[in-house]
Amino acid sequence: MSIASPTTAERELRIGLISDTHGLLQIDIDPQAAGVQVVVSGHSHRPLSEERDGVLFINPGSAGPRRFKLPISLAELRVRQGRITSARIVELGVEGEGGAEPRA
Repeated sequence: MSIASPTTAERELRIGLISDTHGLLQIDIDPQAAGVQVVVSGHSHRPLSEERDGVLFINPGSAGPRRFKLPISLAELRVRQGRITSARIVELGVEGEGGAEPRA
């Protein structure tokens, strides 16, 4: 990655993606030291949104068929000028369970 001017850096958002992990404690980098603002993980299908040491850790869950007794969900991140303005887990209704509209 090239060094950016301050105006560009203000609009940059660094996201780390982990596609297959059984625990966020097993990641082999320090996201904060690496300048990562958001770590997106998966595999567990358990929705999660929490901040640790200034880094947002988010697992959107699963928007596909229900797994175990976990909710069907997705994550919504709103970003403005390189900063997260809001983050939330959105549970999706299922036909026969009140429709398919998002439930926040």
